[in-house]
Amino acid sequence: MSHKGSASRTLRVGALSRVEGEGAMVVRVRRGRVDRVELNIYEPPRFFEALLRGRAHTEVPDITARICGICPVAYQMSACQAVEAACGVAVTRQIAGLRRLLYCGEWIESHALHVYFLHAPDFLGLDGVIEMAERDRATVERGLQLKRAGNAIVNAVGGRPIHPVNVRVGGFYRAPARADLLGLREQLRWAREAALDTVAWTAGFEAPDFEHDHDYVSLSQPGRYPIDGGGRLVSSAGPDIGVAEFEDHVIEEQVPHSTALHAHWRDRGPYLVGPLARYSLNHHLLTPLAAEAASRAGLGPVCRNPFRSIVVRSIEIVQACDEALALIDAYEPPDPPFVDVPPRAGRGHGCTEAPRGALYHRYDLAADGTIVAARIVPPTSQNQAAIEADLARFVEPRLDVANEELTGQCEQAIRNYDPCISCATHFLDVEVDRR
Repeated sequence: MSHKGSASRTLRVGALSRVEGEGAMVVRVRRGRVDRVELNIYEPPRFFEALLRGRAHTEVPDITARICGICPVAYQMSACQAVEAACGVAVTRQIAGLRRLLYCGEWIESHALHVYFLHAPDFLGLDGVIEMAERDRATVERGLQLKRAGNAIVNAVGGRPIHPVNVRVGGFYRAPARADLLGLREQLRWAREAALDTVAWTAGFEAPDFEHDHDYVSLSQPGRYPIDGGGRLVSSAGPDIGVAEFEDHVIEEQVPHSTALHAHWRDRGPYLVGPLARYSLNHHLLTPLAAEAASRAGLGPVCRNPFRSIVVRSIEIVQACDEALALIDAYEPPDPPFVDVPPRAGRGHGCTEAPRGALYHRYDLAADGTIVAARIVPPTSQNQAAIEADLARFVEPRLDVANEELTGQCEQAIRNYDPCISCATHFLDVEVDRR
């Protein structure tokens, strides 16, 4: 590794842990300026959209759940909504409530995983959670128990904690008994208090003085914080569109350095989805407890420092725990647990808020329900261009920083966005080429 101040400097990390997937990052500096930043995603494409073609519309939730082991519920919920829209079917209020409860479980376990095990070590100057446990075992245990609370919901409603098997188009194969869900309340009350402690803990982390000005995009649901879909896609820059208009306004393009497509507004360029966008566009819809926690953490109604995203994710754990308890208290098992979704020719759109941001699905069905075409736009695809732009702005004023330190700062900056490249645990080569 070359030293700070040399005419040519190359910074490399063979494999960055604590993010999901495999890829690389290249930063090229020319004449004291950042010339190019590339977030290289080099995993082979898995062709799920092609795999779905020719399958029955009823198979969609089981197939799409396999796209991600961290947020399978998000894929199932967006897929079910799109298929049901194509078939002209709406689920009952009870089924919708059970779906939202399932989604709350995924938010809890996914956010807890990121906050405690992927991101917090950066702020503590540690290599990973093993070193963190050696220093503060109680905090790591708290993170594990929080994640278990989310998994318990997904298991009770979805049939198992990973790749749930109880979800079907139109609802669920079976509805959990009220007593089974009431049995989760004690664990969730503990989780809600632990989530409040998590907010206070992460609010104390020192964050670099860095802000971005990206167009924030998230769902906006009438009267409640966006999680399980419905409503419209809104943005901080002005566009307000129906989910069915997504492809009229957003385009995806292939870039040479990534096997994942880059999505951006057709006329306005890159945008950012995820917790910062959700919070900043929907802060007024937080539960009173979550809103109070955000205020105590020093967050205003808008947050534009990506290094504070760990605090926002912690706020969303409070939100999900609070909502899950309310949903359980009000729960009455839907009978039957699903509505019929007879096939018909049509096109349907679905969009829900995965932990990492808005997740869009579109399906074209033949008259017998066979899938003719499918399109899936995940959050990380939508965020790639914004991440690259942020890295360029972050690195440029730090070009006098030694390679080893700058490497760590770049890795932490990437983890701000919790990119889900795949279900793997290693993601990144970082290379800074200075000439």
